[in-house]
Amino acid sequence: MHNDTIVAIATANGIGSISIVRISGNEALNIAYKLSQRKSLTPRVATLSSLYNSQQELIDEALVLYFKNPYSFTGEDIVEFQCHGGLAIASIVVDEVIRCGARLAMPGEFSKRAFLNGKIDLSKAEAIAKIIEARSEDAVKLLAKQLKGELSNFVEDIRKDLLFMLAYTEVNIDYAEEDLPPDIYEQIQTKLHAIEKKLDNTLEASKRREGLIEGFKVAIIGKPNVGKSSLLNKLLNTNRAIISDIAGTTRDTIEESVKIGTHLIKIVDTAGIRQSDDVIEKIGIEKSIEAIEEADIIVALFDNSKAMDKEDEKIISLLDQASDKEIIMALNKSDLPNTFDTTLLQSHITLSTKEDINPLIRRLEDILDSNTHGDDMTLISKRQVLAVTHTLHNIKEANAPLQTGELEFFAYHINEALENISNITRPYEHTQMLDVMFGEFCLGK
Repeated sequence: MHNDTIVAIATANGIGSISIVRISGNEALNIAYKLSQRKSLTPRVATLSSLYNSQQELIDEALVLYFKNPYSFTGEDIVEFQCHGGLAIASIVVDEVIRCGARLAMPGEFSKRAFLNGKIDLSKAEAIAKIIEARSEDAVKLLAKQLKGELSNFVEDIRKDLLFMLAYTEVNIDYAEEDLPPDIYEQIQTKLHAIEKKLDNTLEASKRREGLIEGFKVAIIGKPNVGKSSLLNKLLNTNRAIISDIAGTTRDTIEESVKIGTHLIKIVDTAGIRQSDDVIEKIGIEKSIEAIEEADIIVALFDNSKAMDKEDEKIISLLDQASDKEIIMALNKSDLPNTFDTTLLQSHITLSTKEDINPLIRRLEDILDSNTHGDDMTLISKRQVLAVTHTLHNIKEANAPLQTGELEFFAYHINEALENISNITRPYEHTQMLDVMFGEFCLGK
């Protein structure tokens, strides 16, 4: 528990119906008594109360909520004042709370105290930070699962299996005379393979869903004047990009966000890909190629009204190099007579940016649904991905010494895997392995 008491406005800036001022710490309740001039507050019961400043002047009439430790978010006494909306009232309340002995909280300090007091682990702390900024329904659903403890349970299951392996291995190294179960190595091998498969699936699912929180990136590519900017404007229902019949109008990449169904996507309208001597346009084309590499989904536009040329063939060759990505080939200007040879396009959709782009929207939604739905665990930060990657590496490295009976090397890799996977939630302590050893084997008899 911390000695100092902290305060902050818990609602966003702006005018609204309420503003919440939150206090956490040993003096939270006493400060609430001073401002409300009340002698008692019932935990978890909203109490309508007048709030007064140090000159006994009325500040506001607010709902006061008291959460007694340890049954609060931070694990400390927490008091919330639900004042009338507006920055002025909330600021006055904060000033009075500080005058009573609290200090202004640092960014993230309430969550930090919750972690230090064992109320949340690191995975839940990250989920809290990201759910505040979530911009799509899919992101909210995923982050809500992590807040409920899905990732924590996933990590804990793996930790238990790794502790099991490490404990038995250490006993075999230090106490060879102990009677171990005859099938112990088969059990360890089975658990090792199961963990490896689970972590592989998690990394693969996380890679597919990487854009779920920030927005999946969709790159629109094609030769100049094929209708890329018209498509962007149609998707956004606004004239964001400049449209003209002059080839090369878009000389840089344009990025916008839009919702498709329940999904948030970032659409990148790229410069037309073609051979050019214009220095500025060359830079734009290079950025287009970079956008293809960074995109989750590529929409390649071709002109239905014109014959295929070398620039179209260049686009198709770039798509062949991006075979690991989701690709939609779209034949635009379907309202005009067909001249384009579709033989090389294989499967494609037809649309008209002037009339109807619903075929593209439906195709995008199908791809996004397939990438976001499923029961596989999804990691929400680079820190989590790195921790699982290192864990998987050590699990794979542990296979060889287990087969050859080099138990010290096996134990080293399992210990490293334990530390890496524990970084997602809460650091691993060596005493946890000792608890398993002494609890399971009754050593020191």
